[in-house]
Amino acid sequence: MLRVRLKADGRLVEILPDGSERPIPTDPQAIRTAAHNAARSAALQHRQNDAVYARTVRGRTGLTQAAFAARIGVPVETVRNWEQGKRSPRGPARALLKVIEQAPEAAFAVLGKPR
Repeated sequence: MLRVRLKADGRLVEILPDGSERPIPTDPQAIRTAAHNAARSAALQHRQNDAVYARTVRGRTGLTQAAFAARIGVPVETVRNWEQGKRSPRGPARALLKVIEQAPEAAFAVLGKPR
């Protein structure tokens, strides 16, 4: 997330994670570029967090990617993409991962036997 501060003298500065400041040029293209870079960085961090979460949930089950995918009824490529950060589990998939995280035995009992 891009954090910007307007200084008393009228300058715009970006607030960096370490608390330091970096001047932002006032031309519109530089502002668009800074905002774009901040958005890309935030999206990448979000995907990395999702990848760690998916990998952790599957790891706690002790199943391989292929076995886990079969148990939850998705292609193994889907699980790989989640764990590599190429895609993020959304909606029902995220809810299912949360249930598996909290109560794996119950979730797998409801889902049935592996295919």
